[in-house]
Amino acid sequence: MKALIAPNPRVIADDIWAKLLWAGLNLEPADVPPKSGQAYPIELIRAITLTWLFSGQRSDEIARLRVGCVRWQREDVAVPGRPGDVLAKDAVCLLDIPTHKTGTAFTKPVDPILGRAVEAWQALRPVQPQMLDRKTAERVDFLFAYRARVVSRTYINLTVIPVLCRKAGVPTSDVVGQITSHRARSTIATQLYNAKEPMTLFELMAWLGHRTPAATQHYAKIMPTTLAKAYDDAGYFARNVRTVEVLVDRDAVVSGAAAAGEPWQHYDLGHGYCTYTFFEQCPHRMACARCDFYTPKGSSKAQLLEAKDNLQRMVANMPLSDEERAAVDDGQGALDQLLDRLADVPTPSGPTARELSIPSSASLLPIVEVNQGKS
Repeated sequence: MKALIAPNPRVIADDIWAKLLWAGLNLEPADVPPKSGQAYPIELIRAITLTWLFSGQRSDEIARLRVGCVRWQREDVAVPGRPGDVLAKDAVCLLDIPTHKTGTAFTKPVDPILGRAVEAWQALRPVQPQMLDRKTAERVDFLFAYRARVVSRTYINLTVIPVLCRKAGVPTSDVVGQITSHRARSTIATQLYNAKEPMTLFELMAWLGHRTPAATQHYAKIMPTTLAKAYDDAGYFARNVRTVEVLVDRDAVVSGAAAAGEPWQHYDLGHGYCTYTFFEQCPHRMACARCDFYTPKGSSKAQLLEAKDNLQRMVANMPLSDEERAAVDDGQGALDQLLDRLADVPTPSGPTARELSIPSSASLLPIVEVNQGKS
């Protein structure tokens, strides 16, 4: 049971998150009913909304932000350890996060749009008395305070999220449950981890304010599209299957010559053609012993075949054994080992490769593109 008790951040789907972002960026006074907004100025509501959408912080930390928490980088700065890289001025703003659940106060970069929204609210914020920060026992100027009261940490869940969902036209819950304030944190972390130039685990740990990488791993989830791309790049199918071009002699099929025993399938080996009907079952298929079913390219028989007008070009997928896959992956050394093992194995026509005087060196079957055309 203890092993099952662990953080389980739930990511909001990209399409729903994009709509919520749009709604937050276009929030208007008419979108917030007076009762649900508790008569807060729209500048305060916009600032707290964009803080939720862009900061990746917990609702308690957002509610406890202090006046002056946004600072700007007003000049170009060289990036340490990356010669030639310069962070342009005003590219990001810095947000000071107060002491929080797992650590001390820290500073993180956020999008400038968040900084501008906070500054717009600070410019209009009435003078408020200092109030007690229960976590640090300090009396501070809370950013999101109005009429001598701090905005509740439940305000995002009870007001901001329903307002955004209504404006965006999305439900307040999805397949994994209710959309809550904490789900923005896991969504932003996952997107940063799966970006085109992603944050490393340690960079993401610092941005989220975690003390250990283990905590960050719960948030750094791999998106299905990223996983699908990695799977495709790994080439599992291509590694375990060989694609061979097959020439089908339709004249032989139509005329009935195929039924009389004349070859009608010709497997392209690169250096020649194999006419063995059960080619996939031949142990010598990857290292042809050149038995009686073999037709070398350049021979008169091969030239006659290639000159036919009624040839149909197709492809066949052939699963590879461990030794054959090693020959593909490791090259000539593994191929020579395969040849040695097959030296005394009978070919489809009867004689062994040794009896047929198999050449001392051989090459693997050529790789053929799957989307071969027909002729």
